[in-house]
Amino acid sequence: MADEEYVEIRDAAAAADLTVSEWARQAMRRARRGHSSRDRDAKLAAIRAALHHDFPTDDIEQMLAEIESGYTA
Repeated sequence: MADEEYVEIRDAAAAADLTVSEWARQAMRRARRGHSSRDRDAKLAAIRAALHHDFPTDDIEQMLAEIESGYTA
């Protein structure tokens, strides 16, 4: 790691009142949570497959009204 990069990390850790080690642990946890468990190609394939379906649709307000009426029936 370049010295300049370490200085930026050290300053970020200090601003958060954390040690560099704790700042790094938290950054890695955030990165892990944000990492997708499925690859991009699998997601795109699922979207493309969904586009081939032809389900009946209606006006959104009509659909919501029908759903709501089902709750009160």
